[in-house]
Amino acid sequence: MGEIGKNITAYRYGDEIMVVDGGLAFPKAHQMGVDLIVPRIDYLLEHADKIRGWILTHGHEDHIGGLPYILPRLPRVPVYGAALTLGLVREKLSEFGLKDGEIDLREVQMGDVVKLGTHFSAEFIRMTHSIPDNAGYILTTPVGQVLHTGDFKLDEHPSDGLTSDLARIEQAGKEGVLLLISDSTNAERPGRTASERDIAENLEEVIKNCRGRVFLTTFASQVHRIQNLLNIAHRQGRRVVMEGRSMLKYAQVAQATGHMQAPEPFLTSDDVGELQDQQLLFVCTGSQGQPMAVLGRLAFGNHAKIALRRGDTVILSSNPIPGNEDAVNLIINRLYELGVDVIYPPAYRVHASGHGSQEELATVLNLARPKYFLPWHGEPRHQINHAKLAQTLPRPPKRTLIAKNGDIVTLGQDEFRVSGTVPAGGVYVDGLGVGDVGDDVLLDRVNMSQEGILIMNAVLHPTPHVEVVTRGFVRPNRELDHQIRRVALESIEQGLREKKRLEDVRDDMYGAVRRFVRKATGRNPVLIPMIVD
Repeated sequence: MGEIGKNITAYRYGDEIMVVDGGLAFPKAHQMGVDLIVPRIDYLLEHADKIRGWILTHGHEDHIGGLPYILPRLPRVPVYGAALTLGLVREKLSEFGLKDGEIDLREVQMGDVVKLGTHFSAEFIRMTHSIPDNAGYILTTPVGQVLHTGDFKLDEHPSDGLTSDLARIEQAGKEGVLLLISDSTNAERPGRTASERDIAENLEEVIKNCRGRVFLTTFASQVHRIQNLLNIAHRQGRRVVMEGRSMLKYAQVAQATGHMQAPEPFLTSDDVGELQDQQLLFVCTGSQGQPMAVLGRLAFGNHAKIALRRGDTVILSSNPIPGNEDAVNLIINRLYELGVDVIYPPAYRVHASGHGSQEELATVLNLARPKYFLPWHGEPRHQINHAKLAQTLPRPPKRTLIAKNGDIVTLGQDEFRVSGTVPAGGVYVDGLGVGDVGDDVLLDRVNMSQEGILIMNAVLHPTPHVEVVTRGFVRPNRELDHQIRRVALESIEQGLREKKRLEDVRDDMYGAVRRFVRKATGRNPVLIPMIVD
């Protein structure tokens, strides 16, 4: 709620809880050094004995990426998901040293109904998205039916031919949907989201007209698009070179579960051999401008085996995730400087969102005919625009809530309200640490990046003296260093004359130097005072 990322939802009736998904989010620019953000699970830890089962909607990182940090901390319960989803979960768990038997993964087919405890049963329903085996679900509870779309768009021509099960949604609407929880990501966009078939046709036209090597980057989880690229490459006489660990991982899992068929085996950069430039299509990571991903290393000449050159074409079959725009623009500008041809949206229609636009959202609302409505999966503007859209329809919901992360929403036949909150938010994963970095540490990092750092190391015996070390503050300046030492020494000597405690002497030195530096330079570096007696 209120963001896109780290999805996790809990339903509770009496003494039973069932959970949906367990995703991660990627850090914003100001969250320096953070690798990942996973959801806080204080409520689940507090009520761990009540958890009866888990269901997974699909295999994107924002829905399953947090599971290796979450599941080991909770009791072993059944975790239900489709084949590709569980294949990707197994891959993630193995990276953390978790073996198959430690987590109770249970594969389901679309249309299957699973029982979770005595109060909940969930029916998996197919919804098209940018990854195969994507599911919504109809949750039957003692108070009524909840329909949760999961991430979706109503693609009428998906690559695998498996369209969203609108007939089941319509049937649920006739039976009675107490609450609809629906994807709000594209609630501001009019019309319909482009079909993956249209993108495949556009990509083939672009690739057909390229005379040299083609380098294409997209999300590694775009299994449908990568399958289309394999087919396009085969028709255009090009061999596909897979570059990037996540790209290979997704492709291997998708092949193992039957969701990807390669007309010819993938190559690596070591296998290119004597193939001519016009015979190569590189599919690589780096669509979000990550500097260490394949495209980033190619753009800055840091790739160990491949160098871009004039005559190459780079296609960005993706849009930047909010917050990544600057990183992607930096890569694009660098590619232009190298003299390669660069193809990217919106000038070229080589990417389509995996989320439905207003017409598709309205279709689901009209079919489901919910009594209550909870816009989900989006920032506040997306949720609110989704709520406004619902009110324009012939049969609007009786009530719509705009919820926030951590809200407890109480649902009954005649009740739909926010009745409280639980601890929510993110836990930062930084290196090997999970939760040992908080907002206070990130604030220090931001301050150091903006104002620099100044360390004062004072030694009291045999005579007081102070060393000053700065980084990212100002260029070497002997006069300023001398003045800082003088101010620090005067404060120390006064404290010693007044027989103050060592901690108070240190704090006085800190305050005196802080005031002087601010007055002399107009800056506020991070100050670190140290005193050795």
